[in-house]
Amino acid sequence: MFTPVQIFADWLVYNIFGIAKDSKLGDALNFFVFDTIKIFMLLLLIIYAITFIRSFFPPEKTRKILAKNKGSAFVGHVLAALLGIVTPFCSCSAVPLFIGFVEAGVPLGVTFSYLIAAPMVNEVAIGLLYGLFGWKVALIYVVSGEIIAIVSGIIIGRLKLEKYVEGYVYEMKINADIDLPDPTMKERLIDSWNFTRDLIKKIWIYVIIGIGIGGVMHGWIPTGALAEYAGKDNPFAVFVAVAIGIPLYSNAAGVIPLVSEFTRAGVAMGTSLSFMMAVTALSIPEMILLRRVLKPKLLAVFVTIVGIGIIFTGYLFNYIIA
Repeated sequence: MFTPVQIFADWLVYNIFGIAKDSKLGDALNFFVFDTIKIFMLLLLIIYAITFIRSFFPPEKTRKILAKNKGSAFVGHVLAALLGIVTPFCSCSAVPLFIGFVEAGVPLGVTFSYLIAAPMVNEVAIGLLYGLFGWKVALIYVVSGEIIAIVSGIIIGRLKLEKYVEGYVYEMKINADIDLPDPTMKERLIDSWNFTRDLIKKIWIYVIIGIGIGGVMHGWIPTGALAEYAGKDNPFAVFVAVAIGIPLYSNAAGVIPLVSEFTRAGVAMGTSLSFMMAVTALSIPEMILLRRVLKPKLLAVFVTIVGIGIIFTGYLFNYIIA
């Protein structure tokens, strides 16, 4: 599928630009041209297809599904984590979603299972990981993210931390019971394209930055160079990756090119996935927004539990993946 893209990148860099094939600059620029075209092609296809699918799962429908399934706590956590994959989510939607879930009577732990899974197990990341690394890595990403979301939600639920939710949340009422007509198939297709276009406009700079950094690594950092410092045998590599990832603000589409180059340069796959999960699930902007509805103690518990889960997952899959 991407052979014509590679031919174009070779022609542009080596023939038009006249850069030597074996030079570091040539390798870096070739990588940048090839990966930019490849990743944006994947983004267009994946975002459009997934946006169309998730048009059948708007946030309000998610809220109603979770509110109706309060019988089994464990089933509620699993359902919330699964719905987190297919429903729309961004940092700016965290607060209204949280308020809506609480107002609907969804247990706090179940709400957190959703809030963790939604940004962490990003549907665009699933498609990109599958396209770049294959089904095994994509499956590991999904399973590990879902387990973290379910277990973290269960722990938070057992700790009975409802008193650490800001008081005004319980007093708010969201007028979310109005049944809007379902969109037509044509409207779904048009809305999916509009969303895809608007989303790519928002994230393209992060993707370009990620590919650019990856290109520099590809040209100047030889294969295996980081194995000694961030390979699977380094007991501190995952901790460092998570600590670096938390303060960064990006999205999975912008981080995945780095994950690809990290692994090529010798960073263990589990360490690379931990870095990506920390960036997407524990970003500073999301924490700032969640602080509007969570008191500091509950926010600290949330960050600690999810962070431990990500670190554990990194070490586990460093052991599983050779």
